[in-house]
Amino acid sequence: MSKVVIKVDHVGVRFQMGAEKVDNFKDFIIKKIKGQIKYKEFWALKNVNFSIQQGDRIGILGFNGAGKSTLLKVIAGVLKATEGSITTKGRIAPLLELGAGFDLQYTGAENIYLYGAVLGYSKDFIKEKFNDIVEFSELGDFINVPVKNYSSGMKSRLGFSIATIVEPDILILDEVFAVGDAKFRKKSEKKIKSMFKDGVTVLFVSHNIEQVKNICNKAILLEKGKLIAEGDVKEICEIYQSKIK
Repeated sequence: MSKVVIKVDHVGVRFQMGAEKVDNFKDFIIKKIKGQIKYKEFWALKNVNFSIQQGDRIGILGFNGAGKSTLLKVIAGVLKATEGSITTKGRIAPLLELGAGFDLQYTGAENIYLYGAVLGYSKDFIKEKFNDIVEFSELGDFINVPVKNYSSGMKSRLGFSIATIVEPDILILDEVFAVGDAKFRKKSEKKIKSMFKDGVTVLFVSHNIEQVKNICNKAILLEKGKLIAEGDVKEICEIYQSKIK
């Protein structure tokens, strides 16, 4: 019997946005003291409910501003929900943004240990996996170059190589294949699929519908912060595509 590894229960995320333009920090302080700063509430997510079972690969679809990345950040623990709750079981490896979790002043090699520690792995474990990570990333001698000098594709390759080599229970991917070459994207998809037999659970955000169908077995559709559909990946992709036309 499959077990629930992620439960999203009536989750809402509210942001406060400045209602008026402030030209500089000095003006902000003056208006703040005078009580002239006003805010507008913006709900990036509102009353979102769903459960994910172990081994499910969930595609998260929606137009820009739908709340996809916000949802992933809440599940990963990067953001705190304003209301509702998130329950997760197992080790999560989030690959949310290019370079997220990296120290740009450190080399790629140093960041392997840094990001590995963030994910909760020991130095000895990362040392054991180090060569495999470098080989998969295809960075070669660039592994000893500071990450601030990396292209977006290089950062993505390094982050993906670390996140997947450490065998997480839950893998969170946010537009990680949007950059880089087609050869590495194909290699990365093959790597993710090889993890399916170990029961890894995947949350995958991408605007590439074919990629979502290729990796995921289920999907959810967000619209203006609300979940409007969930189910079989092909069915949800059809609903999403119908909204594009």
